Amino acid sequence: MPREQGEKLIASNKKARHDYAIEKTYEAGLVLTGTEVKSLRQGRANLTDGYAYIDGGQAFLDAVHIPEYFQGHWTNHSAKRTRKLLLHKEEIIKLSHAVSAGGYTLVPLRLYFLDGRAKVEIAVAKGKREFEKRQTIREREDKREAERAMRTKNRLGE
Repeated sequence: MPREQGEKLIASNKKARHDYAIEKTYEAGLVLTGTEVKSLRQGRANLTDGYAYIDGGQAFLDAVHIPEYFQGHWTNHSAKRTRKLLLHKEEIIKLSHAVSAGGYTLVPLRLYFLDGRAKVEIAVAKGKREFEKRQTIREREDKREAERAMRTKNRLGE
């Protein structure tokens, strides 16, 4: 059987892009059990409440919900267990400095398979305040309105 090619998205965290200002993103591998991989291959995961942290020179992903594999038995995994992230030492040091500087957190943005291997995209992010969220929504609506006006103007001009 040929090996998987390309990228297959499993879950994305749209709420994170709304609640946080994304500074920089990193791609990390995940240490998973067999039933977790099978559950992910069925496209079942939830990143909404997830976060990452650095502890003892290692990176961990916590509160990401990967439901139990329905055909599993006593070897099934816990749905919200802490999972180790696979990153280079330099990347872990950069992330720990960014988080310890204050005001920043590590948020998972996407969970996907890349050439058959489970990957997670984590971001160094700063929380937005309520007025910043409203301003972002307003800017997006203004941009959409301007594009709509340009489209109708171009149709009438032709």
